[in-house]
Amino acid sequence: MGILWVLMAVVMLGAVLGPYLLRRRGGIRQVAPGSPDAADPAEYGFMRQEDLDVRLPGPDQDLLNVMSVVQRNQDFTAAKQLLAGTGRESEQRWERVQAIAGAAALELAQTPRLGAGWLHAWRAQEPKDPGGAQVFAEFLVQQAWRNAGGDAQADERRIILEEARSACEDAALLAPGDPVPHITHLAVARGLGYSQHDFEQLWLKILDTAPGHMGAHLAGLRYWCEKWHGSRELAFAFAEAAAARAPRGSLLAALPLFALYEHLPDVNLVRSFYQSEVVTKSIHGALFAVQAARPDDLMLAHVRHLLVFFLVRCERWAEAMEQLLHVDGHVGALPWTTGTDPAADYAVYRALAVAGYEANGGSPATLRH
Repeated sequence: MGILWVLMAVVMLGAVLGPYLLRRRGGIRQVAPGSPDAADPAEYGFMRQEDLDVRLPGPDQDLLNVMSVVQRNQDFTAAKQLLAGTGRESEQRWERVQAIAGAAALELAQTPRLGAGWLHAWRAQEPKDPGGAQVFAEFLVQQAWRNAGGDAQADERRIILEEARSACEDAALLAPGDPVPHITHLAVARGLGYSQHDFEQLWLKILDTAPGHMGAHLAGLRYWCEKWHGSRELAFAFAEAAAARAPRGSLLAALPLFALYEHLPDVNLVRSFYQSEVVTKSIHGALFAVQAARPDDLMLAHVRHLLVFFLVRCERWAEAMEQLLHVDGHVGALPWTTGTDPAADYAVYRALAVAGYEANGGSPATLRH
């Protein structure tokens, strides 16, 4: 398995491996594209890399249809109607607000003077609409985080985040009891460096409105991470406390796996790390959460994507393949979205999973569908 770990090291360093891998005497190596012995993900019904959807973690055809209409006609009406019909405490509302705001931010980046005019029209023409206010606040946050770099950009980012804070407060007033404005505010708090006391006061508003909201917990976790305003210990305490109080069927039991991911070293070539107790325990918690969750829980895709990442690194090939069967086709989730080419990064791990599965006797015929 030594050659496999060379490949894994390359993955950890961020290089892009070829998608064709081979089963040979229990080991794995690259082979020429088109080789009859190549491990081919397509044989498992997986989508081609160029066809993977990087916009969403999982399918939401209604949202995609609406955004196609909105951007083609530059008319916000369909987006307004979609959010009006989406439950305010649901994970889906948070996902849709993020996606609509992200589409506007990307449109503006592509056409700086003309893009996202429909969103500004939404706010101007419907100032009391909660959906428009929420999307605009999230849009500002995404704009702020696009401005990363030197001191001048840092100053500009802070100005935008201050505007986003006011937008979050306005959105919260328009929809009392809706957690979405407070979740967006968590990103503002992280960017502006709220004190731990002030952050906890904001967090209490989320606990009052949606205490089991997985998206909120993922946003809150980032504040407590070592690279932001907390530490490894505080982040794990936050995640483990949420997992401990989570009712059966809640995906909060998977939160420690996200805390572990946030604190992985940039490069880790110690093979035993992924067989350690902390990794094994976190994976088992996430697998338990996935098995107990409702099949229609939209946050399932987020957990399954991260499980693919860890299961591949742990050489748990069959389990990784099972998760891939559920998520393949959409890659807009951690850990893939942290890179510049989510589809390519996902495809590397998928190819490794297929190769490892076949190296241990697996085949399309033995994989459950």
